[in-house]
Amino acid sequence: MAKRKREESTISDVLKDFINVNHLQTGLDKVSVKDAWGNVMGSPIVKYTSNIVLERDVLFVQLSSSVLREELSYGKEKIIKMLNEELGKDLITKLVLR
Repeated sequence: MAKRKREESTISDVLKDFINVNHLQTGLDKVSVKDAWGNVMGSPIVKYTSNIVLERDVLFVQLSSSVLREELSYGKEKIIKMLNEELGKDLITKLVLR
């Protein structure tokens, strides 16, 4: 039986390797975007948010209030910037409010 070479790895490194090998980063990004939306926009806006979907680099947000949708449409670039800062990477390039 071959002896294993003992390497010291942190749990963080092992998890990163596992995520990369199994191509799980896309799914984790989709979950992270939903959390970031709640953190950045706050509970009053989250209350009117019915669905959040990330497809490639486009974030689709479905809102139940047309008035809120109109107000948020004026600040799309700022929202994208704040979400990307919350996520720690440039994941979103376009925001579509429905």
